[in-house]
Amino acid sequence: MKITINGEDRQFPESELPLNELLEQLKLGGRPVVVELNAEALLSREFPSIKIQTDDRIEIIRIVAGG
Repeated sequence: MKITINGEDRQFPESELPLNELLEQLKLGGRPVVVELNAEALLSREFPSIKIQTDDRIEIIRIVAGG
């Protein structure tokens, strides 16, 4: 499947992928992130039930501490 992550087209062999598994593949699993799927913000508790599909547009922002 082809999806767009933070403006970059990416290919994955799966035809559908749970969002939490996608984050694991991107080495972001367990890290604090904000995810927007097709211009809709998601809650982290929704990640396991959200299925990423071809042509989805995903924005991922890592949350980091700072001051």
